[in-house]
Order: sequence, then C-alpha cells, then structure tokens
Amino acid sequence: MTTTTDWYFTNNDAISTALTAIRNANTRRKATIRIPATKMTARIAQISAEEGFIESAVKHRGSGKEFPDVSLKYLGKKKNPYIAVVKRISKPGLRVYSDHREIPKILGGMGIAISPTSHGLITDREARHRKIGGEISCRIW
Repeated sequence: MTTTTDWYFTNNDAISTALTAIRNANTRRKATIRIPATKMTARIAQISAEEGFIESAVKHRGSGKEFPDVSLKYLGKKKNPYIAVVKRISKPGLRVYSDHREIPKILGGMGIAISPTSHGLITDREARHRKIGGEISCRIW
C-alpha cells in the first residue's frame, strides 16, 4: 500500500481538484497526497499548514513537473482527521464575493475561509483585520 496518491490533473479548476484530493485523502486516511501545482493551490496548502489543519506542504519535483506534497494531520490511534469539512464556495460558474463586514466566521472562529484579494490569498480573520473584502474561495473546518 502506497502513502502517496498521484492525481492526473485534467480539470480546469485546480482549486476544486486540490480540495477534492484533500477531502478524499482525508476520508481514506492517507498520510501524503499530491495536489496540482499552481500559485493558488500552493498558497491554500501553506495557509492550511499555518492554521494547523495539515502537517506540512512541501514542493516536490517529479518527471519535469512540480507538485506540492501535502502531509495530512490526524488525531490519536484511530487517525481521526483534523479536517472535518473542506468546501469550495466560489466556483468558476458562480463567483461569491463578500465585503469585509460580511465575511462569515466559520464555526465561531474554529475554521477558516480563504479569500483571494488584491493583497494575496488570506484567511477570513486577516481580511476582517485589514478591512479587505473579496471572493470567498473555500471553507475549511
């Protein structure tokens, strides 16, 4: 049994592909997965690691391509996942925007919403603190 899942990225929406890969690996209790290498997905993995939802996100070069290797985080012997829900909010067919006053708090601050803004990809807390609105890409809790 291997601990790394290779994905063949034919989807046009790399963020949805990365979030689905994390969700599926979490369900299967995988230790490490590879997600599509874009600036957005790499930053989402980095923010998730900073917030403590995943163990780490390290860039890996293989067969001429670069992929972030994401190490998932689990609790206890039964390997209960830290991430309960990963949900894509704003999609290519339906964009969802929010003012900094209307950005939702996820589980009273226990989860995060990730927003791409003019200042880069930031969490909901940081967007409220900087008073920056924007698109709501995904929620993780």
